Amino acid sequence: MPPTTPFPVFRFAPSPNGYLHLGHAYSAYQGAEAAAREGGRFLLRIEDIDIGRCREEYVDAIYEDLAWLGLSWERPVLRQSARFALYEDALKTLRGLGVVYPCFATRKEIIAAIEDSGVALERWPRDPDGALIYPGLYKDLPPRELSRLMWEGISYAWRLDMEKAKALAEEMAGGPLTFLEEGTGPKGETGRLPIEPELYGDVVVARKDVPTSYHIAVTIDDAAQGITHITRGQDLFYMTHVHRVLQVLLGLPEPIYRHHALIRDETGRRLSKTAADRGIRELREAGKSPEDVRRLIGLEAAL
Repeated sequence: MPPTTPFPVFRFAPSPNGYLHLGHAYSAYQGAEAAAREGGRFLLRIEDIDIGRCREEYVDAIYEDLAWLGLSWERPVLRQSARFALYEDALKTLRGLGVVYPCFATRKEIIAAIEDSGVALERWPRDPDGALIYPGLYKDLPPRELSRLMWEGISYAWRLDMEKAKALAEEMAGGPLTFLEEGTGPKGETGRLPIEPELYGDVVVARKDVPTSYHIAVTIDDAAQGITHITRGQDLFYMTHVHRVLQVLLGLPEPIYRHHALIRDETGRRLSKTAADRGIRELREAGKSPEDVRRLIGLEAAL
């Protein structure tokens, strides 16, 4: 069951791999205003596990942009890059449960295996994010072969055996898993919903050189920070199915979810850092005000 605490806790958790854009402003406002409206707390978390892409200049820019928007948050701010040992402990728990396995397949091997299956690449199942569903290479390696590959130091990732993980989670929970959606999913989904983590297949939960993935890190940190309400964009809606499995397997509480619509450009494309969409910093430099930003993203009353 979701928490019934009288002190709801919300969060905004950006990754410092680029400057914030209007979509980030909308999501941050959603969490902060819900916290204010419901007498709760608002936290900021910096999700910087991707050491190769994250930059301190972007961390500083996040603080500056949010403050300029009129938002405030509790200190200190949790940084995921300081918590790898905790994520590794979670991975060890999953290994102990027998629901993860090392996968040595490269992207090239995965594509080749799909093509060799006789199914055209464009017809192969894809997950909600558009990635090819993993075809199961290396999933059932004999122990001797597995030991040989690991001894040779070949790069690998840890994948969640989704069928086994879901079955064990349901056994631990005493029945089918669900989550409470107080917002709306991309197709209008709302209310108490059943999980379908098989939509993602055997997802990567850690790599040899980085002992975590978004799935493990966000699940562990939401629990550690006592987050009761997860407010985020609809692009992350389907990941909730995976996170509910991890929450049960790791003995973590179930939060309430509020997914919101995405801010899009005039063509209907959602804004993104990779597309270098117009950022909060640019709007500030152009002389815009926080009230202008709120109008641009469809929010009327200022904080």
